[in-house]
Amino acid sequence: MSVNILGIETSCDETAAGVVADGRVLMSNVISSQIDLHAKYGGVVPELASRQHVRDLIPVLEQAATDADLSLEDMDAIAVTYGPGLAGSLITGVNAAKAISYSLGIPLIGVNHLEGHIYASWLTKTELEKDPGFPLACLVASGGHTDLLLMEGHGKYKLVGRTRDDAAGEAFDKAARILGLGFPGGPEIQRVSAGANGEEDLPRAWMKGTLDFSFSGIKTALLHIAQDRGLYPSPENGVDTERLIRELAAAFQESVVDVLSAKLIEMASKYKANGLVLGGGVTANARLRKEITKRSHLPVIIPPPILCTDNGAMIAACGYFQYERGDQTPMNIDVNPGLPLG
Repeated sequence: MSVNILGIETSCDETAAGVVADGRVLMSNVISSQIDLHAKYGGVVPELASRQHVRDLIPVLEQAATDADLSLEDMDAIAVTYGPGLAGSLITGVNAAKAISYSLGIPLIGVNHLEGHIYASWLTKTELEKDPGFPLACLVASGGHTDLLLMEGHGKYKLVGRTRDDAAGEAFDKAARILGLGFPGGPEIQRVSAGANGEEDLPRAWMKGTLDFSFSGIKTALLHIAQDRGLYPSPENGVDTERLIRELAAAFQESVVDVLSAKLIEMASKYKANGLVLGGGVTANARLRKEITKRSHLPVIIPPPILCTDNGAMIAACGYFQYERGDQTPMNIDVNPGLPLG
């Protein structure tokens, strides 16, 4: 008989729930996005996000169970993100999970959001522990995190590289703001980059001798060019705005993609990984996915974009493997906005 795990994800601005059977079979994945709510502010407003989670969570949970053709009583355990993320957002999900766990008498499993992004790949390619097998070189680029992690087994991680300033996702958002594009920045920069001729170029921060990242400098370089070319803070008369935005967006994207790809490939070689795993919203970027796949001689496992962004199914998948190990979470668990992995 299958083990059904209900996963809840409310770490930022998506209210999400999903049901996964045996850690690998996607039964349902329901996401209520708050993009329209926050877009006019150019970023996520924490108080608004937590209030919207309260409104959306029960309908999302009910829909996740319905789509899986199950009821809440059919769940064997409930998994929930308890960090990292926005404290107010995390609290709504954790409190709901506690209530469900207590009322149904099923185990509560607290999941690290970053680890959840890694386990999204188990919903794409089953039994990665056998094919290609551990260790796996993992790039997790989500929210304020850009991390390189060596996954040596289920629940066993070594942090080998991280950002020293802006995360890639934050850099995309700030770059989009400089270029007068919408929020979130990553999809907007990818959209306007289409058809660019490669007329512009931006620097790369290689952080030689380490596997760490730095994206603050490229953001500053973009800002200076936009100012010098009369694009920022508002376009000047005579500036070919559309062409310049397209070319600068493409140059920015190429710089980020180049560094992320090179560092991940270097890490995989250094630690003798058997495969590469990508997770997090930034890894939905089509240019990044193509470049890493092209550069790597190892298997590259990347979830479809809907499973790269925040979702409840990845939390359920991760929760299953904790459940199998007998890792249950006490009911007095608190949220941990700065929860590390590795």
